[in-house]
Order: sequence, then C-alpha cells, then structure tokens
Amino acid sequence: MLELTQIQKDILYALITLYKKKGGNSIKGEEIAELINRNPGTVRNQMQALRALGLVEGVPGPKGGYRPTAKAYELLSITKPEESVRVPVIVNGQMIDASAEEISLPSLSHPKVCTARVRLVGDIRNIEPGDEVIIGPTPVNELMVWGKVTGRDDTTNSVLISIEKIFALPKDTVEDHMSSPIITVNAEQSVKEAAKVLAENEIHCAPVKKGDSFVGILCLLQIARALAEDRLDAPVREYMIPKVVFVEKTTRIREAMRIMRDENIRILVVTDSGEPVGVITAHRILTELGPEQVKKK
Repeated sequence: MLELTQIQKDILYALITLYKKKGGNSIKGEEIAELINRNPGTVRNQMQALRALGLVEGVPGPKGGYRPTAKAYELLSITKPEESVRVPVIVNGQMIDASAEEISLPSLSHPKVCTARVRLVGDIRNIEPGDEVIIGPTPVNELMVWGKVTGRDDTTNSVLISIEKIFALPKDTVEDHMSSPIITVNAEQSVKEAAKVLAENEIHCAPVKKGDSFVGILCLLQIARALAEDRLDAPVREYMIPKVVFVEKTTRIREAMRIMRDENIRILVVTDSGEPVGVITAHRILTELGPEQVKKK
C-alpha cells in the first residue's frame, strides 16, 4: 500500500473536496493551496509526485487544473462523487462545507463510553475539541447523530466525538406532523403586530402574505433584528425573508429536512395538489419527532 506524507494527504483531501463541490470540474493548484493554507509552489511540486503515483491527473488548457483518479479514492477509502450522497455536518449550529464519509463506533461494547470516529471529506481544521456536532441524516437508515468533539486526527481527516444521542428519522411524511390551519402575518403590518401573532400562537416562524400570495417568512430572528434597530413599527416586508418554499404533503420528513438545509430556511409550506394546507418547521421536527433527550434539550 502507498504511504503518503501528511502534505500529500492534505492535498488529496482538498482536491477531492473541491472536485465534489465543483461538480467534477478540474481544480487549480491555487485553490488547493488556499484551502490548506500552503504555498502554491509547494502544492505544484507535490502534484508532480502525486501524478507519478497515479493519484492525480492533469487537465491542460486555460480552464485546466487537476482532478483525482479512481486510485486516489481507493487509497483514501472515499466514495466517488457519482456514487456518494452528501451527509451534512453541523458544527455549533452552523453547517460546514464537509460531508461525513464514515462513522465507526470503536467503544460500542463499553456502555458507559460511547465514542465515534467520523471521517469527513472537507476542511476540518476549524473543528476543535468541545464543539457540538450534528451529523446526518445518513442515507438508507436515516440516522441522526448528536455529540461533542473530543479530538481531531488530521492524518485521516477524522474527528472523534462523544456521542450524546442517536436516533433514526421516522418514515413519516410532512402531512403527519404539519400544523394546520396556516397562521400567517401580513406583509404590510408592523413587525410589532406580527410578533404578537407569533407570541399568541406560541410559534417561532410564520409565512408572510400579501393579498392571497405567500411572499416571505418571518421568524424570531428577523423580529430580533428589528428590535435591535429600534424599528418594531416598520412593515414586515422590510424584515421578512423574501422566500417561501412549498412541499407536497407526501414529502418525507428526511427530504423536508434536506430542503430546509439547502434553502437555509426553517419552515416549509405544505400543499395538497398545490393548495397550501399547513406548515412544517425544523423546530417541530426536532422537538416532536426526536427521542426524549432531544425534546428536553
């Protein structure tokens, strides 16, 4: 088996990360150098060695650069892009530009010590011990893993975590857990008036309507911004998120969570054959569908 130096591993992990992110387009040495904080000349020199080992291919031309070979994926035990499914990683509440590639549970036989090693594709240098992480949902089993980072292994691009809880997302659809009827706020009413609507109904977010149309979303964060700027009398339209995402009632919970992540929103309007009939929020999914540990957190 080939033995690579740490800098060569760093370059390969960075190349594969960027290659996946760019959908298979070739990657320039300068991009890799920026990601791993190395001199571009150092990267170019190492690329010669990696090409000689058959781990990297050069792509000529103005839009050229480098791309990993199948041998590189095999050496690092990473799934090829066309075969992979992105498994999200959230660190301290923020999604990072990385995907979980493998989760191993070495201490499964020790009930009082539940740790895991998670190998990632992506930049892990900003992950530190003590950081809170959420991984998932995983494909097939749709598992969600909560934990706290206890260590980091740059040689394998892995983090060690102490697992706090694991549960599988239910096979339910959004129809099974949506809120109905839909509580909305008006685009022209004041943020203060809209805040009262949310408080009276004990909800975190609400769709915004203008006439018969849905035109945005107002959540507690937008209300807090208006409060910080002393503009609670401003119209909702000035603070709302000008985006509404609709999903059919047959959409699975896992798919709904993926859509929320991709769209960076926390509420979806549920439709029945295109007609709005309810809403589903990230808060409701995590508090009502999770195990007791999640609900109490």
